[in-house]
Amino acid sequence: MTTATANFAALLEGFFTCRLMKQRQASPHTIASYRDTFRLLLRFAQKRLGTRPSDLTFEQVEAPLITAFLHELEDKRGISARSRNLRLSAIRSFFQYAAFETPDRAAQIQRVLAIPGKRCTRKQVCHLTRAEVDALLAAPDLSTWSGRRDHALLLLAVQTGLRLSELTGLCRDDVKLDGGAHVHVIRKGRKERCTPLAKQTRTVLQDWLRRDLAPEIAVVFPSARGGRLSADGVQYLVAKHVATASKTCASLARKRVTPHVLRHTTAVELLQAGTGRSVIALWLGHESVETTQIYLDADLTLKEQVLAKSTPHRGRSGRYRPDDQLMTFLNAL
Repeated sequence: MTTATANFAALLEGFFTCRLMKQRQASPHTIASYRDTFRLLLRFAQKRLGTRPSDLTFEQVEAPLITAFLHELEDKRGISARSRNLRLSAIRSFFQYAAFETPDRAAQIQRVLAIPGKRCTRKQVCHLTRAEVDALLAAPDLSTWSGRRDHALLLLAVQTGLRLSELTGLCRDDVKLDGGAHVHVIRKGRKERCTPLAKQTRTVLQDWLRRDLAPEIAVVFPSARGGRLSADGVQYLVAKHVATASKTCASLARKRVTPHVLRHTTAVELLQAGTGRSVIALWLGHESVETTQIYLDADLTLKEQVLAKSTPHRGRSGRYRPDDQLMTFLNAL
């Protein structure tokens, strides 16, 4: 172990600056998620060991401490198994980095890496129907500047399936409206992606950029002050317009609609249109085609189409006859 990496603080700083930022070029969202995990872990360690985070040694951060930290997250903070696994994933990533920097601590590192993730139920993704999308797009007040901005943002989100960070970070130069209209974004993993625009989306964006957006503003969807919209800001405007749309489309009130649900909606609509999984993965910027499997699970319409093409079994109804009382007793044991 070198002097530069003789303590936990130096290793952790190197993990963020060298591994995440320089080598992996992780997205701001990933860095923020990992940062939050270690802030929680350091506070827990200080409370449990009585050691300030900057004085913590690597030897003190052992598997039992991390296991106790994960248990507290579940028991006292009430996080789900999925969230617990995300915290563990961040810790594992750090210890994989530490394995190269501190090979003499291999046994301790292996014990931490051996902490298992928890199995969790995979819920079906929430998405909107065409009627719900139409009600949502009709909700913004087009007589106001903010209403026209929100309408353009919602339409672009539903048609392209852009991630929240891609929507808020979209700049004028990223939108191409002349011949082969498309938007250009840098997706997760610092990889570029171009997504074509439908005719209606192109028209709405063209009107918004030319008539409503001041020339000096770089981002496509700015806040009222001209800066970049925050993630919370987008969530607020989505919730506001969902509440309005629920008055004419009651089914929206029963769904928890987030900006990511609009991305799911894009995927399901592409699937229902007969688009292959590989094309949907390319459209959404998924690393693996397997990620698109969740939309097949959620698409009831597709399953109903398969059912309609299949040959039904010949069942017959009969009169109910109760079992013998003694057999019922034995069966219940």
